[in-house]
Amino acid sequence: MRGKTYLKNAVLLTATGFVLRALGMVFRVYIAGAIGSEGMGLYQLILSLYMVFVAVATSGIQVASTQLAARNLARGQALGRTARGIVTVAALLGTAAMLGQSLLAGPAARFLLHDVRAEFSLRVLAPSLPFMAVSGALRGCFLAKRRVQPNVTAQLVEQMVRMVVAGLILGRVQHWGAGYACAAVLAGNTISEVVSCLIMLGYAGREKAFLAPPGTPRPYTRRELWGVLLPVEGSRMLASALQAAESSLIPLCLAIYTGQRTEAMSQYGALKGMAIPLLFFPFTVLAALSGLLMPEITRAHTCKDTAGTARLIDTVMTATGLFSALAGVLFLLFGKQAATLLYGDSRVGLYVQVLGVAAPFMYTESMVDGVLKGLGEQWATFRYSVVDSAVRIAGILALLPRFGMQGFLCVMVASNLLTCTLNTARMLRCTGTHAHWWRWALRPLLLAGLGGGAGLGVLAAMPGGGVGRLVAACMVVCGVYLA
Repeated sequence: MRGKTYLKNAVLLTATGFVLRALGMVFRVYIAGAIGSEGMGLYQLILSLYMVFVAVATSGIQVASTQLAARNLARGQALGRTARGIVTVAALLGTAAMLGQSLLAGPAARFLLHDVRAEFSLRVLAPSLPFMAVSGALRGCFLAKRRVQPNVTAQLVEQMVRMVVAGLILGRVQHWGAGYACAAVLAGNTISEVVSCLIMLGYAGREKAFLAPPGTPRPYTRRELWGVLLPVEGSRMLASALQAAESSLIPLCLAIYTGQRTEAMSQYGALKGMAIPLLFFPFTVLAALSGLLMPEITRAHTCKDTAGTARLIDTVMTATGLFSALAGVLFLLFGKQAATLLYGDSRVGLYVQVLGVAAPFMYTESMVDGVLKGLGEQWATFRYSVVDSAVRIAGILALLPRFGMQGFLCVMVASNLLTCTLNTARMLRCTGTHAHWWRWALRPLLLAGLGGGAGLGVLAAMPGGGVGRLVAACMVVCGVYLA
């Protein structure tokens, strides 16, 4: 019965993830065409600072809700008091983050992002934070119960509302300049978070498991809550702050290389606003698997089921290796053509092709990070994220003024290799799991190479260009690989 539920949830989350990512890519292509690469650079700068306050509001609360709810269910306890307590903490954290972002929007835009146009957008985004935090708390509880329908419904409606609202406002204000165009897009984000939160609250109100009888003792201690919340919260806040500093430094250092702030913002927007989202588009499948497996790993670890934990980790690593090797070879061979067709910008295609080499490390690092959080290893991921950010910032300062974007691409590849190695080594060490490198990495890479060779043969044999030729080559790669 549990296997059927798990399979159903996996299929539902994967299908929904593809729809959401597809809608997100369509929307990103639309806004890139509307505001241009420089506008996308400003948009990404705003989001980099916003993510610091998102970390305050949500980063620890969803992990805490998932882990505490999973522990309660493993102990045979009800979720009512757990859900209420965590939602209350989430609302307080979200409100604090909202006030902080509203008060600091002006100084942060001027002195951190070095662009006063960002101030209005930061104020537009601030009210979304309490609603996002409450949604995250409820989402974790539903995931622990193996109920994904509320999350799926809320996310689909949220994405549709975001696109409709942003499209309607953007069409009216885009000629006012990049600052107002970004604010229009981000207004859709704020309104969609409100709608999503209301949907999650509606589902929670009808969930019998979330109703706590009067006098029910709280099934978790404050030490358990803060023991999960503080490490994740602190690590994500510091990591987000370092990433915001990194994002602010990239245009500054690129401007030294190019001699023009506008060109630097344009290159930054092409990479962070267009190429990186395309690289993570296929990650939908693995993201669904990660979201489902984290509470399962927490249960197995809580019950001291060593064999079960090892089996789940082997499943994660095998699926990640198989999928990421295929994605990497597709990006390496066809990413340039695909990105150029989508965005009409050859620079984006070059960035995607180069970073295709790092795609397997990006995917593996993201999956292993989720596993470590399920094992309660938040402090380890915190340390590694700090080390990674320090290496990236040092690389940016050393390489970008001399080599421009080529230097930053090298920094990204080295950074993903570093974090993937550190996280994977920690996971193996703390669980005592033996690495199966042939199954996890070597065999997928060998098969991806065979499939890539067949795809290149198809490209050489088919005359002309266009979408049909590209799709045919991709299908051959996937067919040979899966066969």
